[in-house]
Amino acid sequence: MEHLSPFIIKSFKHDGHLHRMWLQNWLIPAGRLFPEHAAESMLVLVNSQTRIREGDGKEWVSRIPSVAFFIPGQWYNVVSLIEEQGVRYYCNIASPPYVGGQVITYIDYDLDVIRTTDGDVQIVDQEEYALHKANYHYSDIVDRKVKGGMNRLLQRLRGNEAPFDDEQVLAYYQMWKHVEPEV
Repeated sequence: MEHLSPFIIKSFKHDGHLHRMWLQNWLIPAGRLFPEHAAESMLVLVNSQTRIREGDGKEWVSRIPSVAFFIPGQWYNVVSLIEEQGVRYYCNIASPPYVGGQVITYIDYDLDVIRTTDGDVQIVDQEEYALHKANYHYSDIVDRKVKGGMNRLLQRLRGNEAPFDDEQVLAYYQMWKHVEPEV
């Protein structure tokens, strides 16, 4: 049986400072991905009660299990949060993921899209994006990439395309619970 490999997820801001780190995540092997996820070479990671370290050094432990999806070349990532009432999707508008060893890094561009368990979609943190765009001097290219990522994400959400499938999210979580992680 394939083992799940441990990964760290690191989020940075445009100026290079650390925003947040998720310290214990487990990568689902490519051979165990659903076909639509494998077709896009998605990186699918599961965590539960993982330690999270903020950029200022403070640490806390997440209480909600999650399955995160990173899609090469896409300017967003998707974190599905497994809550009592269902799956909530928290989508970060961000640079495409970079994988180095067992670390996934990306730049967080503040804008977030949330799909609640009842299907309501909200775009949040637009003021923070505008502030950071000015403070960090986002180029026109970065601004276009961010807005293009937002548009592609919203299209995917509206079309209920992968990875927005609650049953698949729950299947990955169950797989993680029953497969021995690599040490």
